[in-house]
Amino acid sequence: MTDVRRVSSGGPWEDTIGYSRAIAAGPYVFVAGCTATVDGQTQHDGDPYQQTLAAFGIAGRALAELGLSLTDVVQTRMYLVHARDAEAVGRAHAELFGRTRPAATMVVVAGLIGSLMLVEVEVVAYRGTGS
Repeated sequence: MTDVRRVSSGGPWEDTIGYSRAIAAGPYVFVAGCTATVDGQTQHDGDPYQQTLAAFGIAGRALAELGLSLTDVVQTRMYLVHARDAEAVGRAHAELFGRTRPAATMVVVAGLIGSLMLVEVEVVAYRGTGS
């Protein structure tokens, strides 16, 4: 495909695992799983709400590199380590997406790659004719 662009965030696992933070393919942008990890360190220890905001912030920066923003997001996925964090994660999601309301999935998983990570998010954005 000639209309594919890849973005790296410099995250610690991108080279090791071999993936891109985001890929623009035609009108769609797919952002890989984002956590509250900055410079290899998990931020906001024990705070699922702040970790969610930080993770979506990382996704938003990847989108911005490709000319989009969180308002262009049409789908989100949220992976939680603890079901008890659903309200906090949902509150952060509503704060960011309450007006645009993308299709969303929230699931509880057995764990994430880092023991301090409470939530991981993915987004899909669409570059419509207005973007």
